[in-house]
Amino acid sequence: MKRFINLSALKLALVSVVFLASCKTVPLTGRKQLSLVSESEVMTMSLSQYDLFIKSNKISLNKTETDRVRRVGNKIAIAVERYFKEKNLSTYLDGYKWEFNLIDDKTVNAWCMPGGKVVVYTSILPLIRNDAQLATVMSHEIAHAVARHGGERMSEQLVAQGAGIALTVALAQKPKETQQWAMAAFGVGSQVGILLPFSRTHEYEADEMGLYFMAMAGYDPSQSIDFWKAMAAKSQSNTPEFLSTHPLDENRIARINAKLPEAMKYYHPTKSK
Repeated sequence: MKRFINLSALKLALVSVVFLASCKTVPLTGRKQLSLVSESEVMTMSLSQYDLFIKSNKISLNKTETDRVRRVGNKIAIAVERYFKEKNLSTYLDGYKWEFNLIDDKTVNAWCMPGGKVVVYTSILPLIRNDAQLATVMSHEIAHAVARHGGERMSEQLVAQGAGIALTVALAQKPKETQQWAMAAFGVGSQVGILLPFSRTHEYEADEMGLYFMAMAGYDPSQSIDFWKAMAAKSQSNTPEFLSTHPLDENRIARINAKLPEAMKYYHPTKSK
């Protein structure tokens, strides 16, 4: 008697096993995420792509605004490291070497690569009225990196390519495509979200964690509402890159309002002085 194997069912079972064996927990939110790519692999690829980006783009010569970006960014970084140390999670940030750059570009955007490499574009600054709103942007992007969304997006792509093939295999078989996945996974370039349903999850999570991080650094998290309203007004006529895969404005603002009471628990104004 011959036994027939349902390949689709077998593949689904294999994916389920890979998923369950590769789940990790996002700090602060507790969400389970897929993690098939080691953080060291992500860091290595991130640093390589970041170096290429910096060499091929124009760094702003506006010292005042550059100093502002670095001042706010460093305060957030210190607050994040302090929080993780207090929670005995310092190893979670191993390999982080914070760097903040302002790029002269017409794109309304910002991003943070794994390892703490943060870039803000000059064209987003006119929408920012104070340091707390700048902290809103930077904390959101830092949250993407700290939550390891880049590695999660790459893991999703590896699963889509073959039930969880290794990154080294993907690089060997499809080096160009894998590099493109990395850039998209890290939020650099025009294709910010590879898989939009997951990207929505990442955005909401980065909003939440970003509120906590900016509050820890001494910036009023309620200022994030005014910033997102300004972005909503901007997007009515022309959707900025920064919003290209982001949740609907009214949904985002409603969720931020719901998280503000929790964020305010971390808020100590004297830390922003």
